[in-house]
Amino acid sequence: MDPLSKIPVTVITGFLGAGKTTLIRHLMQNPQGKRLAVLVNEFGSVGVDGEILKGCADDMCPEENIVELANGCICCTVADDFIPTIEALMALPQRPDHILIETSGLALPKPLLKAFDWPAIRSRITVDGVIALADAEAVAAGRFAPDVAVVEAQRAADESLDHETPLSEVFEDQIACADIVLLTKADLADAAAIAAARAAIEAEAPRRLPILAVEDGRIDPRLILGLNAAAEDDLAARPSHHDGADDHEHDDFDTVVIDLPEIADPEALQEAIARLAREQNILRVKGYVAVRGRPMRMLVQAVGERVRAQFDRPWGETPRATRLVVIAEHHDVDPAAIRAVLASETQEV
Repeated sequence: MDPLSKIPVTVITGFLGAGKTTLIRHLMQNPQGKRLAVLVNEFGSVGVDGEILKGCADDMCPEENIVELANGCICCTVADDFIPTIEALMALPQRPDHILIETSGLALPKPLLKAFDWPAIRSRITVDGVIALADAEAVAAGRFAPDVAVVEAQRAADESLDHETPLSEVFEDQIACADIVLLTKADLADAAAIAAARAAIEAEAPRRLPILAVEDGRIDPRLILGLNAAAEDDLAARPSHHDGADDHEHDDFDTVVIDLPEIADPEALQEAIARLAREQNILRVKGYVAVRGRPMRMLVQAVGERVRAQFDRPWGETPRATRLVVIAEHHDVDPAAIRAVLASETQEV
């Protein structure tokens, strides 16, 4: 790469559990000859996605090129966290050819794009494109709002009021900022659901967008890298609910970390997590689980009642511990009630 050229950055955004980390793993495994760097931003103080990606590090994206920023939205902590981290990545001994940024599932992408106009970095870096991921089955079912029918009924009753929920605003802002939308987990949705998801996204998009269905994050990198969108110079075409605001808050959401002993029954734990979604409106659960008698750690990823678990690698020198990060809207977070469900279902008190 020409040392005077701008380093392209791809911003990967999307709702909780849409598959952002899976997509980045695929890109790391298929770098197209590019040396990559990755910045992962998670909501909450305990990182999981960064650890997953570091397990995929190789010569084209070594572990030192993977940086995790936890416990703070990067678009809310630009000066303290984002700018210094980007500068550190650009100053690596081997300059990266391309930087991937995975935002948290609750992030609004437009404030982040504005950060690329900061004097410290604007002459050295550019936003190649914004990729928004949307879970096909979830979007088709309208899960980005607690009850879409009720919201629409309230809006129809009083047009002067904005009854949209924080979840729908996050979804809409991410779509509005995108250059390409990926409908993920397409294998879990039938043709009718895929069509419904497309229609929902097209209804929210401020302009015509490519919408591509993908499975397990598999997509030709040439379709989403090298877009040359210079998104930081195209903000007017990317409207946001928060345009005109000096900042935005994430007080609508909260996170709690649940520590448990070793688990005897992994299936019971997965059922407990699904129960949390049903009974306490929990949006997202992710973390690592120590299963009694198993040398491998179990990675758990849940979106609503859909729970996936797999043994990813030996614990090694890492202390065996079960630690789960639980995310929900602020009024739904009750740490004692969450822990009670997990403890009772897993018979670990």
